[in-house]
Amino acid sequence: MNSDTPFADLAPESLLDAIESLGLRCDGRLLQLNSFENRVYQVGLEDGSQRIAKFYRPGRWSDEAILEEHAFSLELAEREVPVVAPIALNGQTLHHFQGHRLALFAKQGGRAPELDREGTLEWLGRFLGRIHAVGENATYQVRPVLDSQTFGLEPRDFLVSGDWLPAELKSAWTSIADQALEGVCMAYQRAGDVQLLRLHGDCHTGNVLWTDDGPHFVDFDDSRTGPAIQDLWMLLSGDETEMRAQFAALLRGYETFREFDDRELHLVEALRTLRLIHYSAWIARRWNDPAFPAAFPWFGSVRYWQDRILELREQVALMQEPPLAPSLY
Repeated sequence: MNSDTPFADLAPESLLDAIESLGLRCDGRLLQLNSFENRVYQVGLEDGSQRIAKFYRPGRWSDEAILEEHAFSLELAEREVPVVAPIALNGQTLHHFQGHRLALFAKQGGRAPELDREGTLEWLGRFLGRIHAVGENATYQVRPVLDSQTFGLEPRDFLVSGDWLPAELKSAWTSIADQALEGVCMAYQRAGDVQLLRLHGDCHTGNVLWTDDGPHFVDFDDSRTGPAIQDLWMLLSGDETEMRAQFAALLRGYETFREFDDRELHLVEALRTLRLIHYSAWIARRWNDPAFPAAFPWFGSVRYWQDRILELREQVALMQEPPLAPSLY
């Protein structure tokens, strides 16, 4: 397997062979689903059912880190929290086939949640409160912490050390990134010693499937240790008034199961800033994967980095403003 193109040998025949090596019989139906970090497929079985097969990107997580995430998902499922957890086959959730690692999941239908509805936000808040109530009962031993080092300094250094930045913008981007990371540090100081717990880690609307029975949380691949607000802020959008009302609705549900530490409000824009820096480095790190140049053809252009400089300037200003405060709830 070529480390630069780790999924090049995942032809349909080898995909189906991998599934059948687990004792299942495929009927030939195979649909690739939207995923850049890993490769994810909907696979039909001879009994008419379907499974979701996730093939993990080599070199990103160790087996131990993947199994930690699986254990957390299974713990949530055992507590009847609506998450899509890996299926155990032959007593294992992580499987190996010809150099690849894979896991199977039940197919879960659904649509994107309607976040403009107060009741939807309260419902999401309740389940996030339950996820965090479980998440704080134990700690990850292998998976990293989401902090300014892993999501800020390391990505910043990776981008600066390579040739990703146009020469004429490298100094400007580096300067504003350093200012932004200084602002992140100050935000963490204002927040103080907040509790860190096991999180979903990437709780945006694409990872929430909504049905008439409510939400299902999927894809814990980015699960890390971090502050609770990380799983809340990505569900907010619009201007400050709209976000305050949205956050109030989330908290009405959330605090049914777990108290929220208001000091974490200082981290909303800091975490957004870290995500922006990390995102650019994520694309750069994956550039040898043919899927990335095809999906992000504008990456590396002068316009792209000009926009990122403006984006970080806005974040520097926002981190100097008073933190978001929810409307009375």
